[in-house]
Amino acid sequence: MRVLVLDTIHGGSVLAEALVRHGDDVDAVDVYRGKMMSADDAEKRKYDIITAPVHLDPDHPLVSVPGTHLTHHQMTARLLPPCSARIIEITGARGKTTTAFAVASVLPGKTILHTSAGTFVYPEKRLLFKKSITPASLLFAVSAANAEGADWIVAEESLGVCGTGDIGILTSDADYRIAAGKKSALSAKLKSLAACKTLLVPDSLPVDGAHTPEKLVIRDGCRFSTKTCGSFENRLAEVPGYADALSFAAAAAVLLHLDVTPLARFTGCEGRMIFSVKDGVPVLDNANSGTNRDNIIAAAAYLKTKTGKPYILVTGSSAHTVCEGLSDADIEETVYRTSPASVIRADGRDVEELMNEAVSAAKKQDCAVLFCVKTWR
Repeated sequence: MRVLVLDTIHGGSVLAEALVRHGDDVDAVDVYRGKMMSADDAEKRKYDIITAPVHLDPDHPLVSVPGTHLTHHQMTARLLPPCSARIIEITGARGKTTTAFAVASVLPGKTILHTSAGTFVYPEKRLLFKKSITPASLLFAVSAANAEGADWIVAEESLGVCGTGDIGILTSDADYRIAAGKKSALSAKLKSLAACKTLLVPDSLPVDGAHTPEKLVIRDGCRFSTKTCGSFENRLAEVPGYADALSFAAAAAVLLHLDVTPLARFTGCEGRMIFSVKDGVPVLDNANSGTNRDNIIAAAAYLKTKTGKPYILVTGSSAHTVCEGLSDADIEETVYRTSPASVIRADGRDVEELMNEAVSAAKKQDCAVLFCVKTWR
């Protein structure tokens, strides 16, 4: 078949390469940077399939090229090799990575955990590689599962899922505009999730036929109970974001008829509200790709409760940032709303360098550190 792949930046090049290996005649267009094949040339050719990301402007001229139109999520599903591992797909505006780590911690046997923090073999937490969470990266996760003989794949995916999962999890009901402001991100995610065998959504989002944590798990403070799969207690539920992740993981375990008690031993994941003491300085580490104004404010409130100390806020975007950094307006509002003792701006520097500087400064001032740099980790 002749296939046109739109957007080579966000996983499209991976899809194009897989299609070529499959024996297809492929043209790929970098619709954002104007490289590779030109849009004018592509319009003159005839295609059986056109595949584009859900975030592409629907008025882009190549979107109207005749042929069968598939999203990158749908094309990835078509290209996945046979795999015996059971797949759990996770998407949402926030909480994806934390939920993915929590789900992986409750699964028996060997798991491939694919997240924005890296792709790991669980339970030993062995890092295999780091890829983006565009839908095409699920191809790498499935290949890893086959190579490792894994029983499970837990995959964090952006702007929806590929629909191959035994369970599809939506971690947040938050919505925002995509595709040049012409589409709802939440609607796009729900549309893709409909292809999963079982759907788990937030308690606040009624979806016909979907399960919610509230229906499957009873939470009382830090204690989580189920009717059929046991109970557990985890103090991480005191931390903003972790209560929801633990609820989703427990609910997923119930749907899979698994014991939830391993979640009592879940210790969180790097850069997601992890509290520690470094060289005598209390540090709350919330530096990750999803760091934003709202969760920095929540982290500040938690750190004040935890230590009662003034703190140094480290914020901004690191040298390894994501597509969108923290804007100056967001940083200014965060500083105004949280009233730190002082502020260290990331200014594109490496996170390790920033952490060392902050801890050294905090020791001199008898402060804590709130580490909220937007970065891939």
